[in-house]
Amino acid sequence: MSSISILHRQQVFLRPDPARLILLPFKPATEPHEFNPTDMTRANHIVDLVMAMDLPVAQRLLDDVLADFADRHHDLSAQFEARAVEMAGVTGAHGGLCSVQRQLIGSYFLREYSYESTALLNSSIVPHPDQAGAPPGGLRFLLSLRAVGEGHISSLAFRSGTIATDGAVSVDPPGRLAILPTVTKRVPDVEGDDVEVTFGGSVEIGSRVIFPVTISQSNGIEDARFVAFTEAGATTYYATYTAYSGRAIRSELIETSDFIRFRMSPMHGNATHNKGMALFPRKLNGKFAAIGRQDNENLFLIQSENLREWNGGVPILQPAFPWEFVQIGNCGSPIELDAGWLLLTHGVGPMRKYSIGAVLLSKADPTIVLGRTHLPLVQAQPYERE
Repeated sequence: MSSISILHRQQVFLRPDPARLILLPFKPATEPHEFNPTDMTRANHIVDLVMAMDLPVAQRLLDDVLADFADRHHDLSAQFEARAVEMAGVTGAHGGLCSVQRQLIGSYFLREYSYESTALLNSSIVPHPDQAGAPPGGLRFLLSLRAVGEGHISSLAFRSGTIATDGAVSVDPPGRLAILPTVTKRVPDVEGDDVEVTFGGSVEIGSRVIFPVTISQSNGIEDARFVAFTEAGATTYYATYTAYSGRAIRSELIETSDFIRFRMSPMHGNATHNKGMALFPRKLNGKFAAIGRQDNENLFLIQSENLREWNGGVPILQPAFPWEFVQIGNCGSPIELDAGWLLLTHGVGPMRKYSIGAVLLSKADPTIVLGRTHLPLVQAQPYERE
């Protein structure tokens, strides 16, 4: 079986770089509800040892730490200070800490994490909200990526790039250092926190990394499918993604208007308990709409009056050809054409080989399939498999 030869492959590769690092809390003990009393004793003991050091000795040690790590992280001294503030439950009893002591204490409770050491995969693409500098007749775009790091924990990373009128694609290199956002708002919920995270306005898109910040995401933010959603003349960028806690998966929603401030919130309903929802770029007959998989095999059309509440669904696509017998899924949001809704799909075949096909859905009624490819549009070439 061969692929349909209507596509032009470009030698544009995005490869994981284990040297790209973020800082995460190191917790021999910080929060009593997470650690046992022995852990808390260890944390206090570390702080006591730092406090017992002569200040010149502490300064020399801090200088050594900064010399060793400052080139690997953005504004490392400030991150040490911030971590010391988070450690207030341990350090509060000491009072009157100087900057050297605070930074040194903060350094003892941080660790490096290689957030894309394993893979970069499952991208989505939208027009860049700022088209300044786009090639004549072309487009600037934003690319989201699932970055899989140590322990197979997934984060959300980004790249920018351009596409020219002749279809040539160029992806900008990432920023030299990876930078995490600040959690600026958190609303607890029994089914998962509603969280807002914000990057500094000067942080370039290729440096931004969103690492899990809630319990439901604790083992991964997976497979975000961004779409530029237009309503009443305004554009909001939404993405559904899979939150993985280590025990359970569920669909969650992320939204932004500028890719600087993001809101992440749980989605509810019986249609959100599987992977791979993708939103339509506008409402259909007054309702939000999505393509999703509810039974690990088939694709459904789901509609809702509430972006965070999804129930039911109408099956529209089942595996029909050998390259998709195991299951089918979407490759992102449907694309609106004059002829209908173009939906790119992936199929899983023998040896769990993934291929990409396409389906055309009726614009008036997306449950009606106007046509689908019998053969894949794209299959991995041998040089692409690794």
